[in-house]
Amino acid sequence: MTKVQIRFRLERPLDEQTMPRIASAHSIYGIMRIQVEPASQQLVVDYDASRLRTEDVGAALKRGGIPVELAQ
Repeated sequence: MTKVQIRFRLERPLDEQTMPRIASAHSIYGIMRIQVEPASQQLVVDYDASRLRTEDVGAALKRGGIPVELAQ
C-alpha cells in the first residue's frame, strides 16, 4: 500500500447536499480518508496509490456528486 495525500478545491461552497456525498465517498475503493477544510474550500483526500491514480480519485468524487477540481 502506498498512502498518498492530495488536495481538491471545491468548485462551489459546501451545502447540506454535499456533506452526505462526502461522507459516502469514504466507501470508494482505495480512498482511506477525506478531510474537509471549510475555510479554504478544499478537501484533503488520503488514498492508496497502488489502487488508484490521482485522476481516478477526482473522477470518483465527481461521480459521487462532489464538485471538485485538483488544487494548484
